[in-house]
Amino acid sequence: MEHLKPFTSSELKSILNKRPKETKFGEHILLLSNFNDIYEQLLKLDVTYVIFGIKEDVGVFANHGNTGTYNAWDAAIKILLNTQSNAHTHPKKVLILGHLSFESYQKKVQKFDQTSKKDITKARKLVSHIDDTVTFLVSQIVSAGKTPIIIGGGHNNAYGNIKGTALALKKPINVINFDAHHDFRAEEGRHSGNGFSYAYAEGFLKNYFIFGLHENYTSDTIFKTLDKLKSITYNTFEAISIRKELKFKSQMQRALDHISSSNFGLEIDCDAIQNIPSSAMTPSGFTTNQARQFVNYIAKHEHATYLHICEAAPTPETETQVGKLITYLITDFIRAKS
Repeated sequence: MEHLKPFTSSELKSILNKRPKETKFGEHILLLSNFNDIYEQLLKLDVTYVIFGIKEDVGVFANHGNTGTYNAWDAAIKILLNTQSNAHTHPKKVLILGHLSFESYQKKVQKFDQTSKKDITKARKLVSHIDDTVTFLVSQIVSAGKTPIIIGGGHNNAYGNIKGTALALKKPINVINFDAHHDFRAEEGRHSGNGFSYAYAEGFLKNYFIFGLHENYTSDTIFKTLDKLKSITYNTFEAISIRKELKFKSQMQRALDHISSSNFGLEIDCDAIQNIPSSAMTPSGFTTNQARQFVNYIAKHEHATYLHICEAAPTPETETQVGKLITYLITDFIRAKS
């Protein structure tokens, strides 16, 4: 498969830090030995979760955002594989597939000028090609009856997750998005701010709940649009955490009620988590523990079909912090479903 860089046993060996009398997560996960037909192999394997990364920030660039989401996969995989293997982490149900690499796209974007309309248009065309790859891989995993856990890249990849899952299930899906932003911008060419609006317009997304919208960064036009659509609803971060008008736990249940009647995707945007290096890092947001509680609460439902953790943009100095955050969210998801 083009763009897929398989995770190999030699990579695993180089990352693992073994210690006496301890067993690490990476010592029990599965790897594919052959990548000619991923779907057929997944059908035969006794695994539940297929983890892969997306190394790109083209979608963020195309949305005039701060790049760096390219680095999230590398940060996460180092920490995840060295997490303890025990009765709480369930590594034997996990297959590490590898990551989608878009090196040629990344190199093109590095030469683009973000203030140039022509360059933004070019970047948005590249995002549509990334969509095709993500869509195909997610559809293969879901068709094989497995649960994708997707790490990294911009929130543009929500579109491929939604479309791929919907095509595999042959029906539209629902989504809950833990996010400071709606990502329901105009269909003006693909970027990280309109993955959900494109999926909705094309019939792949049915019910959509945005959890924790920031009132300062949502236009009046968008609020009016969201309020008109019965299949889309939301709450705001300020109503929950600042004014205390809404309770966090009851809002999680309200969100779940809106999307859990059918298969749904769980989207976690790191922009929503306070002080986490991301494409739109916020000094005011949900805590890491609230994000973990959210994943645990939502993932328990049988219709939770995939997990996507996106928009984290670690630097060399924050790589461990981001890797630990993503690993906590992955293992919370697996624990809740197990």
